[in-house]
Amino acid sequence: MVTRRRTDGTRPAAADGAAEAVGEAAGAAGAAGGEAETGSGPLASVLRPVRAGNGFEETLEQVLQLLRLGLVPPGGRLPAERELAQHLGVSRVTLREVLKVLQDQGMVESRRGRYGGTFVLPRANAADGSDELRRRVAAVDLEDTLRFREVLETGAAGLCADGLPAEGEGRLRAALEATQGARLEDYRRQDTLLHLTLAELSGSTSLAAGYASVRAALNELLDCIPLLVRNLEHSQQQHAAVVEAVLDRDAEAAREMMREHCGGTAALLRGFLA
Repeated sequence: MVTRRRTDGTRPAAADGAAEAVGEAAGAAGAAGGEAETGSGPLASVLRPVRAGNGFEETLEQVLQLLRLGLVPPGGRLPAERELAQHLGVSRVTLREVLKVLQDQGMVESRRGRYGGTFVLPRANAADGSDELRRRVAAVDLEDTLRFREVLETGAAGLCADGLPAEGEGRLRAALEATQGARLEDYRRQDTLLHLTLAELSGSTSLAAGYASVRAALNELLDCIPLLVRNLEHSQQQHAAVVEAVLDRDAEAAREMMREHCGGTAALLRGFLA
């Protein structure tokens, strides 16, 4: 059996009384410092405690949604780290990693001092590749692709665990090792090969062909978002857990871990593209 542990700093949602206290504290902070309130209003309906398993990805998804909706205007300050972390149910370490990604993407900036915090930057002018980005996103039904991908991936993982052929163990280990040693620029190709190997070892040629098609569409979307080292490290942990479950012949665990892995990718794509 695969032992599944929380490695991303998530924790269960606070009790109702604690959540109310967080809301009141956030409201007071907003009144005093001019930052967005989390206690009531639009932000409270957008931000929600993230689920265990994909804390980094789902936190990034929610903060990106907050920015795209314009709930914190350019020049506005995000709620304090403590309030945001409590509201999302993640550690401040996870939240800081998310804010660092947004800072690297030129979406926010961190300021020190008495009136410091994390501030939203004005959106930059459209980049040269923006037309290509819009074309790719428009050509793919994001939600349909994500749902179909999850069905195929979880099915393939379960089938592999139930009936892995004799040569399957070596192929899986080699594909996993290739992703672990891949250079950043080659990672997505090796990632694709690992998932295709699982689909091929499922024993269903129709499933493998269907997955190849949906993965091509998925890669069109993945190429539109940045490679995030934190996410790749997390993906590698999930890859290893899926392969371990398959080799242990634990179909339920294999499906569960693959579903969680697909959820992390979906959160990133929704965050950047939806």
